[in-house]
Amino acid sequence: MTLGIIGCGKMGSALLGGALSQGAISHDSVLVGAPDRASSQDFAKAHNLTLADDSTLMEQADAILLCVKPYQIDSVLSSLFHERAPKLIISVAAGMTLDSIASATGHPDCPVIRCMPNTPSLVGCGASGYAASESTTSEQIEFADALLSSVGIAERVPENLINAVTGVSGSGPAYIYLIIEALADGGVKNGLPRETALHLATQTVLGAAKMVSETGLHPATLKDQVTSPGGTTIAALATLEKHGVRHALIDAVTAARARAEELA
Repeated sequence: MTLGIIGCGKMGSALLGGALSQGAISHDSVLVGAPDRASSQDFAKAHNLTLADDSTLMEQADAILLCVKPYQIDSVLSSLFHERAPKLIISVAAGMTLDSIASATGHPDCPVIRCMPNTPSLVGCGASGYAASESTTSEQIEFADALLSSVGIAERVPENLINAVTGVSGSGPAYIYLIIEALADGGVKNGLPRETALHLATQTVLGAAKMVSETGLHPATLKDQVTSPGGTTIAALATLEKHGVRHALIDAVTAARARAEELA
């Protein structure tokens, strides 16, 4: 399938850039829309892709990867689909519902897949959730799933849970970056050189995530395996619980989900 991309924001660029680098989609099967925009020109040049105007894009592309801001959806889609037949839209716009995206095209039955990837897609370690409208075909769903899975994992969920996906994995990398930074700062406070502390903190988070992924054990079980009676780890964990780190992360996911709902 030929894929057209509209908007080259962080999420869309990470998703498509990752898919291209993984070889999941070929460079000659991608068209970059909005050729007058500097961001489109930069993205096309960086990945050796072809720029295309609206007419060419809609004529040649089998699907549209929509990566514009939520407030731009109506104007972009009404212009793009004006007197043109519907075709698959894969949207990464936070908060925008399947119905609202289809309605903006002027074709209420336009097939739409709403997804929430994350920026680690750029390095092949993404975590995405997606929902499909009733008008999408099994082939279209398979295409979107393959695109998202090519850069990590993809989970299909009911549309009413997409905003929760945004809170967990869409915004989640930022929480982890904050944790890595804080761990490194703790190392520096206790005498480690900055570079050493950051290296150790980064590998620790990477290793812990890999343990959860590859062993299949619950995080609580793995945590207990590190925690000796009266030892250093339980002292540290007690401090984290005292400061409400667990509750803060739960609230962060809820806040991100609520903001996604507001954006709609």
